[in-house]
Amino acid sequence: MNAGWYDENNNGFVPMVELHNQRGQVQPAVCRILDANLDRAREGLRIIEEWCRFGLNNAQLSGECKQLRQELATWHNPELRAARDTPSDPGTQLTHPQEQQRTDLKSLLQANFCRVEEALRVLEEYGKLYHPQMGSAFKHMRYRVYILESQFLGYERHQQLLRSQLYLVTSPANDLLSVVEAALAGGLTLVQYRDKNTKDGDRLAHAQQLCQLCHKYSALFLVNDRVDLALAVEADGVHLGQQDLPIKVARQLLGPHKIIGCSTTNAEEMQRAIQGGADYIGVGPVYETPTKADKPAAGLEYVRYAAQHSPVPWFAIGGIDVNNINDVISAGAERVAVVRAIVEAEQPTLVTQYFISQLTRVHIRNNKPELSQSYV
Repeated sequence: MNAGWYDENNNGFVPMVELHNQRGQVQPAVCRILDANLDRAREGLRIIEEWCRFGLNNAQLSGECKQLRQELATWHNPELRAARDTPSDPGTQLTHPQEQQRTDLKSLLQANFCRVEEALRVLEEYGKLYHPQMGSAFKHMRYRVYILESQFLGYERHQQLLRSQLYLVTSPANDLLSVVEAALAGGLTLVQYRDKNTKDGDRLAHAQQLCQLCHKYSALFLVNDRVDLALAVEADGVHLGQQDLPIKVARQLLGPHKIIGCSTTNAEEMQRAIQGGADYIGVGPVYETPTKADKPAAGLEYVRYAAQHSPVPWFAIGGIDVNNINDVISAGAERVAVVRAIVEAEQPTLVTQYFISQLTRVHIRNNKPELSQSYV
């Protein structure tokens, strides 16, 4: 790139060297700052790109990372590179314990998104001293990275949803946190917080605790009914009933990258939920359950219908336990949601593992082994 800008009053393109002469010499320290942060942003994007390419196999996300890297490279001119002075840089000796370890893939990728965004902010501000177009260029690029991060997280959530076999819907319990953690330790990857009667202040506190716990185990966390609560705790999405907020309105509030599920009891409700944009549906209640005391059992026939007609992931739900899960699986279910079977279990970890083992068998039998692999 030939750095400079177009000046209409001076009849054409003004090279960067002339710009320096007109406005005063740019300090070498500014050039060093720009060089370091161009390196930092490009390196962070490359780390993200590698996972988008090889981990997610997503051409669109990896392509956007590559495009951003190439645009950064056009600004990384020889003058900025020449300002580099690594031997005398005190920052090379500075470190933090968190930089020396990454607990999981999610923390690694989040750290690098933060790294890129911080570097672009630095480039935006110091770039104003170097080139008249640099500030606006990096401001625009920074917003593109925010969008990329949102798209990445949305894709990650939906991949996790596809791979989730067992879905725990909570009910009030004195030891709920310990029960949920025990289930997460057993391999659970999807939790919905459901509490119809507790005061909002207490619900908010419980939802925050559960959300943090689920994300600690890299599990998805959804909130029943309440879009406002889901937004407040930064949940991965919501689950809506037939009488709740319309899916379209919830989508407008949550954005395109959060998960929205919907309860259905028959074929008509299923089609309406799918057409409305539900990411997944609940199919049931399969058996009579006190959780849905006002609804008659939909039975295994509706499970068979869902197996044949649902184009989105679906979870059989309602009265499912260790004694009848194989009947539900035989009817065509590959994913199930449970409440009391885990919340009231004496050993939630073992019950969770049993459910997952039964569901894993059917996935392998149906030649879908990828569904039985937990998404990192």
